[in-house]
Amino acid sequence: MPNQTAPLDAAEVRAALAGTRFADVRYLAQTGSTNADANALLGDVAARGATLVAEYQSAGAGRKGRRWFAPPGAALLFTAILPESIPVAALWAVPFWTALGVATAVERCCGSTLDLVWPNDLYARGGKTGGILCIARISGETAWAACGVGLNVVRPATDSDLATLDPQPVFLDDLAAGARREPVLAAILTTFDRTLAALHKPDAVAAAWADRAALAGTRYRYRNDADGIEREATAQRIGPHGELIVRDERGEHAIDMADVRVIGRG
Repeated sequence: MPNQTAPLDAAEVRAALAGTRFADVRYLAQTGSTNADANALLGDVAARGATLVAEYQSAGAGRKGRRWFAPPGAALLFTAILPESIPVAALWAVPFWTALGVATAVERCCGSTLDLVWPNDLYARGGKTGGILCIARISGETAWAACGVGLNVVRPATDSDLATLDPQPVFLDDLAAGARREPVLAAILTTFDRTLAALHKPDAVAAAWADRAALAGTRYRYRNDADGIEREATAQRIGPHGELIVRDERGEHAIDMADVRVIGRG
């Protein structure tokens, strides 16, 4: 594990969240993955509303198991377990709801605007700032869900691994000098608490996401995992289960987040 220089002050975050359903913030100096830890707790009454936040993840991963790179002290790495179950039919909307919550909180806390990129990324100034990976445990027609978030906040002064990345990631303190992880995390979880009921209307969540992302008319470049071919298409809207409806020379059709890798947009 690299040297840890600025441990997150979980007590500050808990104090800011007093009275909310997300006040149970559990700090981990190091873990394999907060999503893996949260997965073991899904459905546990004592863990409802708990947020696991790690300084460093040795096995942090994004969608399709891609590695999530985050030097200690630089990023918010957390998984928030929802305090109540939601309908299984609404699970597909959880990543969109999460992205809206993060973007809204960052704007309120830092005055910075994040760009939402389908299906689960957060960008600013053309560089990736964050990613989302949600998990769930289904029981009949309801499910317990948790929202995994990786969000770059404080750019490290020096880091040889970070220097090798191309394109370079964007950190919140690139956008707003003095950005700190504690108030950002508190703002995100406060937003989650305030907007939780929206998950019972998944179509409205998707419409709000598409509106904030200015989705209609955006050009997406993507690669289908089945054939490896890179394609371009113009986004139209979000489909009824979270798929991206696009238009290209073949007409209008859907691309599913389970089958493709988005490699750019314009």
